[in-house]
Amino acid sequence: MTNIVVLVKQVPDTYSERKLNESDHTLDRESADAVIDEINERAVEEALKIKEAGEGEVTVLCVGPDRATDAIRKALSMGADKAIHVSDEALQGSDLIATAKVIAGALGKVDGYDLVIAGNEASDGRGGAIPAMIAELAGLPQLTHAREVTVDGSTIKVVRETEDGLTNLEASLPAVVSVTEKINEPRYPSFKGIMAAKKKPVETLTVGDLGVDTADLGLSGAASTVLEAAPKPPRAAGERVEDDGDGGTKVAEYLVGQKLI
Repeated sequence: MTNIVVLVKQVPDTYSERKLNESDHTLDRESADAVIDEINERAVEEALKIKEAGEGEVTVLCVGPDRATDAIRKALSMGADKAIHVSDEALQGSDLIATAKVIAGALGKVDGYDLVIAGNEASDGRGGAIPAMIAELAGLPQLTHAREVTVDGSTIKVVRETEDGLTNLEASLPAVVSVTEKINEPRYPSFKGIMAAKKKPVETLTVGDLGVDTADLGLSGAASTVLEAAPKPPRAAGERVEDDGDGGTKVAEYLVGQKLI
């Protein structure tokens, strides 16, 4: 029996126009459509496949504002059994280290988990460090950038893919695994799954429930601060060539002027 915790994050839709808050230069999450991160759907899918191959339970863990319940329900509609939602205004602007501390604290509320599965990096911050940080804080082995995952009793094996090639990793459970986009193709929630998700339990926690020092959280506790941000300047109009029989020559002269030929 394998009890799995899947880390899920709600992110701005990459097809939406995204911008920063003018006051503190953090991401303005209210200005864009919010969706469950695609890599997290793959993490949920992998957890469900492991569960279906044997026995177990899949718990979704999400840190985010109230609207993040939409991402949680998406994961539950795919087939996860229950969820934990950490929601607290004190988290606004927290950096990676603070986020990892909060997630590690929330993991302490899950009884007897065997495996933590996460995406290798979120599509908004793209830090790519949270799984490793959580493993360090929880004292667990980390198997990152996995494109294949196999659980055999109390042992987990993964094939890690990086720019340097493929590496076979093995560890004893409990462990932390992060997956890449090549791990699987996530399933679409069925109508039955969508309806069932409405009745599945979601436990809501605050920072106070986790024993995390609030001095480490938010912008005031972050290790770095954005001092200034400006929108990307509009693209200048290109140079148009009228072809009066010498269009090829004009194009060539332009390319020479740009030192491209």
